[in-house]
Amino acid sequence: MSSASPVKARSQSSTDRLALLAAGFLPQERFLRMLTLERKRTERSHQPFILMMLESEELITGAVTIEKVLESLDSASRETDIKGWYRGSSVIGVLFTELGGSEASSAVTTLSRKVATALGRTLTSDQLEEIRLSFHVYPENWESDGTGGSADPALYADLVAGADMKKTARLAKRIMDIAGSASALILLSPVLAALAVVIKLTSKGPVLFKQTRIGQYGRRFTFLKLRSMYETEDHRLHEEYVKRLIAGKGVDEHGAESQQVAYKLTNDPRITPFGKFLRKTSLDELPQFLNVLRGEMSLVGPRPPIPYEFKAYELWHRRRLLMVKPGITGLWQVEGRSRVKFNDMVRLDLAYASSWSLWMDLKILLRTPGAVLSGSGAY
Repeated sequence: MSSASPVKARSQSSTDRLALLAAGFLPQERFLRMLTLERKRTERSHQPFILMMLESEELITGAVTIEKVLESLDSASRETDIKGWYRGSSVIGVLFTELGGSEASSAVTTLSRKVATALGRTLTSDQLEEIRLSFHVYPENWESDGTGGSADPALYADLVAGADMKKTARLAKRIMDIAGSASALILLSPVLAALAVVIKLTSKGPVLFKQTRIGQYGRRFTFLKLRSMYETEDHRLHEEYVKRLIAGKGVDEHGAESQQVAYKLTNDPRITPFGKFLRKTSLDELPQFLNVLRGEMSLVGPRPPIPYEFKAYELWHRRRLLMVKPGITGLWQVEGRSRVKFNDMVRLDLAYASSWSLWMDLKILLRTPGAVLSGSGAY
């Protein structure tokens, strides 16, 4: 039995690839670019889309015939839906777009049944066993299970692909985070000890304030600060303030509505007298070097939101949690700190996330002491 030569095999593979492209089947880079565009479109329209992934390692070897799979997908999708390689040559992606007002969950059920039926008409039972189907809905409900679920990585493969291109730089950033946070904790340990004593002497309660925050991809972690508030104060005042601020309906310290308000609540009655000093100097942030050591945060990045703050986010605000880890300092802190309005803060975070580099991190770190010493915009 003779086998095809490598040259003929490559020629056949090239012919198959051209045929796929002619049929509107996108290569991975273009498909992921369309995934990005669909997310942005949904941010504006709030109309959901569904990403279907069809995975089979056998697609590479040809045990599952690509032509038959595509024929099935064509019969189960519309011309406006987008098909292409989601990953390599082993995972096909289909974007079912413009779903309108249909419930995403019912749309998934309908599509799942429709695709499975179409595949069953063209593939053998053995071939069907080699295929895995999964459906992913955007926008996600990260809070749907009540436990604070994280983002679905399948919907952000384009961001992961971009991150892979900076693997060496990200490793260097992590090394810088570990070295910088460890050095800071050692050098500032006398300062931390002195501040802990003053906190205990001036108000009741623990030295450390622990709070649940949302990190990269929606993962929750315990955020650490030196306590600057009275222990018995609840957070409803701040929660209401944050919700109104994100909605563009902030109130000033006199209770009047204003569009020109600080990102942080001024004249906060929950803060102790010594707490005001801690916040003005940002000394309350020092325990976050422990969060950096644990890998939950970075020295430079967006600030991690409180869960009730995240619930008030618009869809496009969520992007600030996807591309990089949250940080102790960032562009918004050195560009104006709390004087920057919320939407502008998000835009600064997105600008940083899309173009960050080690050199940019170093520049932000070098500018941070000046912003802290000036106390401008800090409350």
